[in-house]
Amino acid sequence: MTSQIRVIDTGLREGRKNIAFDQAMVTLRQQGLIPDTLRFIHFQPTALVGRHQDLGLELNLDACAEAGVGTARRMTGGGAIYLDPGQLGWALVCSRTLFDGGDLGTVTRRICEAAAAGLSTLGIDARYRPRNDIEVGGRKISGTGGYFEGDVLMFQGTVLVDLDPAMIGRVLNVPKAKLTRHALDDAAQRITTLAALLGAPPPLAEVQEALAKGLAEELDAGLFSDLPTAQEEALAQSAYEQEIGTDEFVLEIDGADRIAGIRVGHHLGPGGLVRAHIRLDGPRGDRVREILFTGDYFVTPPRVVFDLEAALRQSPTSALPQAIRTYFDSLPAGGMLSIGAEDFIAAAEAAIAAEPVDAE
Repeated sequence: MTSQIRVIDTGLREGRKNIAFDQAMVTLRQQGLIPDTLRFIHFQPTALVGRHQDLGLELNLDACAEAGVGTARRMTGGGAIYLDPGQLGWALVCSRTLFDGGDLGTVTRRICEAAAAGLSTLGIDARYRPRNDIEVGGRKISGTGGYFEGDVLMFQGTVLVDLDPAMIGRVLNVPKAKLTRHALDDAAQRITTLAALLGAPPPLAEVQEALAKGLAEELDAGLFSDLPTAQEEALAQSAYEQEIGTDEFVLEIDGADRIAGIRVGHHLGPGGLVRAHIRLDGPRGDRVREILFTGDYFVTPPRVVFDLEAALRQSPTSALPQAIRTYFDSLPAGGMLSIGAEDFIAAAEAAIAAEPVDAE
């Protein structure tokens, strides 16, 4: 046993403040000011979209407002989820060396298998399901996602301890393609909870202990309990006030499908859904004026997609596929999770072939 992982519980918080604390942990771990840390997270009712998702497309915002459900945008990719005090969130922020420098796919598998082993000690048969889920009997009990920021890994997960499935269908707009892929009529059929499997919700302390021990065993690490530091709280509050807690950040991607003149195409692959939103320019409409990629995919770090969008502006449409391939070839290996250049190319080509959205 060569490493020690700090374990903290930051208590019940509003969704955007939880995301801001995650960001503060990443920054401080990069600076060497906190050790490798496993954080347990508790959410007030929140509908949470992935870093690259279109807010209004993924969430029923009217239903969220009526039910008093907050909205937030996380720093990781992936799909929209609903969280409340009946679910347990967790985040591992650590040095990449803890995983011997493995790529994101390898790290995801190791963490999910470790979490599944830990949860199974509660009396269930939890299994890792690629690309980033943990299931029991084919039904999802935990979703995960993460990214590398330099030499630091941020990896997040949830455990469905107890949940009203109807709320998911009320506040989330689950894509029909996703339900079709799983042969389901609604999102509630895709999930299960510890309460349903065990007959009653287990104490959260037991769930947390099971997860922590599963991860520690996989990583051959010791655990020590601690409290959040004043530095973490201060930096989290700053991130909340300046970016993550603002409507500007949460609404950063919203309504992209409804802008007049935009062409929209999508591609659903093993690594998730990619939507391309393109505005063409030039006398013959053969040049990219601007392009936006949304969806539930994972990339490392998240800014990779923003940099791609900037790099493709003013590209001839005929050169777009090669420009995307060249960009991805320039990236460090190991940052993608079942998604790559061809997925973005397919979405972009579908958008170019589509008719532009009419003005209302």
